[in-house]
Amino acid sequence: MTMPDGILCAKTHEWILEEDNKATIGLTDYAIEQLGDIVFIELPEVGASYAKEEVFATIESVKAASEIYMPVSGKIIEVNEKLTNSPELLNEDAFENWLVKIECDNFQQDSQGLLEYNDYKDEVQ
Repeated sequence: MTMPDGILCAKTHEWILEEDNKATIGLTDYAIEQLGDIVFIELPEVGASYAKEEVFATIESVKAASEIYMPVSGKIIEVNEKLTNSPELLNEDAFENWLVKIECDNFQQDSQGLLEYNDYKDEVQ
C-alpha cells in the first residue's frame, strides 16, 4: 500500500490529498481494516456539492454499514466507478482506490483540524 505524501485525515476516517484546489478523497486503511470485507459502496453523483462533515457516501461490509463524511466542502468532479462494481478493491489498497475527486470551495479554511497521517494513526491506535 503506497500512501502519497501530503495526505491529511479526518477523525471520521477519511483521507484527502489536495492539489491545485482539487482534492482526492478516500477511506483510511484503518477504517477499512475495522470494517472488514467490504461488500457495497454507494457513491455520490458527479456535480453534487457537499459541505464539510456532510455525509456523501455509504459503505457496507460483512460487519457493519457506515456513513462517509466529506472532510472539506466541495463539488464532486469525478467518482471512482470501478468501486461501484467491485467495492472489495478497497480492502486491497485504501490509497490507490480513492472514492471521489472534488473541486474544493475553501481548502485552507476547511482543512483546519485535519490530521497528518502519522498523527491520525497515533490517535486511532
